[in-house]
Amino acid sequence: MGVNASVLAIDAGNSKTDVALIGADGTVLSTARGGGFQPPAVGIEAAVDTLGTVVGRALEQSGVPVGSVTHVSACLANADLPVEEEQLAAALLARGWGATVEVRNDTFAILRAGVDEPRGVAVVCGAGINCVGMVPDGRTARFPAIGRISGDWGGGAGLAEEAMWFAARAEDGRGEPTELVRTLPGHFGLGSMYALIEALHLGRVEFERRHELAPVLFATAAAGDAVAGALVDRLAEEVVAMASVALGRLDLLDEPAPVVLGGSVLAARHPQLDTGITALLAARAPKAVVRVVTQPPVLGAALLGLDHTGAAAPVHERLRAQYG
Repeated sequence: MGVNASVLAIDAGNSKTDVALIGADGTVLSTARGGGFQPPAVGIEAAVDTLGTVVGRALEQSGVPVGSVTHVSACLANADLPVEEEQLAAALLARGWGATVEVRNDTFAILRAGVDEPRGVAVVCGAGINCVGMVPDGRTARFPAIGRISGDWGGGAGLAEEAMWFAARAEDGRGEPTELVRTLPGHFGLGSMYALIEALHLGRVEFERRHELAPVLFATAAAGDAVAGALVDRLAEEVVAMASVALGRLDLLDEPAPVVLGGSVLAARHPQLDTGITALLAARAPKAVVRVVTQPPVLGAALLGLDHTGAAAPVHERLRAQYG
């Protein structure tokens, strides 16, 4: 007779997938990690196949029979629109892993991991930027977050491209001087922005590596460069704009509410960025309480699953204690 699981929690990002099987008492029965989840690149079925490999390992390790899980809580990258969540939920339900399935954008996992109850707002800035909010009555706030066509600015890749734009113009005389001319190509051992542009264009430096330039931008700003500093300040404004709008949509501006910050850029705790976010939030949402999430997002997916099953507070606390 197999072990019973209450929740199959899935946190699937572009680069990796984490899965956890959670017992009805909040005990972590097994975990597994696998590759990234990229339905836009490979299609929904192939992307779900990747999830299936990781889920299969977790089920095998725990002894939980396929199909015996009460609820599947999946927080997935590239589930940016409600229609995409519906399509992915149908694909996961068809796999028969659990009796019910709920799919959310992976930003919800970061939010739930950083709050004691499903209430608050999260802004995530990693390769891209996104913001979501939720309250216990089920209402949510979100943005499409699919790039410039949905009004987004920021994220590690976006910051890198902005920095290169200013550096290229500074080198050829169209723009104002900036140390980015030296620091950006220097990161790749190159001597000029022209050399970096050529290397990216011809593929000698993979275009995906541009996100490596975000920390260079922050270091250049910290050294006193005005152009780099202005980009950091603009990111602070974008983070606070998203957070304050989400708080307003959920009627949380006039009461203490968590604003959870996550993703590699925000988790790095750059002093200028942190100071800017704190000052701007104090002006626009003075009762907001800023937190930087350190728990793994799969914990958030699991907690959302327990919320769905109606698990009591001690079950949530037991689960959270296992993740530190």
